Amino acid sequence: KGGVAAMTLPAARELARSGIRVMTIAPGLFETAMSAGLSPDARTVLEAGLPFPSRMGRPDEFAMLVQQIVENQLLNGEVIRIDSAVRLAPK
Repeated sequence: KGGVAAMTLPAARELARSGIRVMTIAPGLFETAMSAGLSPDARTVLEAGLPFPSRMGRPDEFAMLVQQIVENQLLNGEVIRIDSAVRLAPK
């Protein structure tokens, strides 16, 4: 994941000449078919480590971010985290 994030800005610089934008979405925990199989206890433990909001993301929330990226032509070369502010969690 770190390699993709590191490539985002150089790729955006290179491809901007051709009118191509490059963005990276760095997702945290999201409700998926795989997470649906988690036990309630496992889900509680995972979500407890998320600062705000303390829950998994929903697919519609991810889709809203993608829509914003597509619609906003000023965005380019950015890594956008959508992870319930996991970087704010105490170490």
